[in-house]
Amino acid sequence: MGRVKPPENSQTWLGLSENPLPEKEISQWITEPHVGAVVTFSGVARNHSEGRENVSLLEYEAYESQVVPRLERIVEEARSRWSTIGRVALLHRIGPVEIGEPAVIVAVGSPHRDDAFHAARFCIDTLKFTVPIWKREKWDEGESWGLEPQHLSEIEELEKR
Repeated sequence: MGRVKPPENSQTWLGLSENPLPEKEISQWITEPHVGAVVTFSGVARNHSEGRENVSLLEYEAYESQVVPRLERIVEEARSRWSTIGRVALLHRIGPVEIGEPAVIVAVGSPHRDDAFHAARFCIDTLKFTVPIWKREKWDEGESWGLEPQHLSEIEELEKR
């Protein structure tokens, strides 16, 4: 763990980090000569959630041995749906995340914008439902590990929704 570094000779950059996510490095790494579109989603810790004002801290915990295999599966499925996509980055924080810091970054490069947009949306939505990462919120009146328990799904189960 620690500082997440770009992969050598790979089209995917996956992982967890206890440190701030390397937004600039991801942006530079995702761009290749044949790429005409880069879509980056940055999920940033905010100071509120449903029914909770004054959120002061988010903390993430993961079932670490399962995270990368599940992220790999997401990328594999994205590549099967949008064959033109190039590099893909799926990075998530664990531990405390201050308000305003990115908790998750998804980036997809493609020759054209449609595939990049669709693949990036698929990746973040699927990550939320299939990767074992949990969030604790701390606010003025208390703290909680999310609003409700989250059932993890497999990618194939999401198709049925």
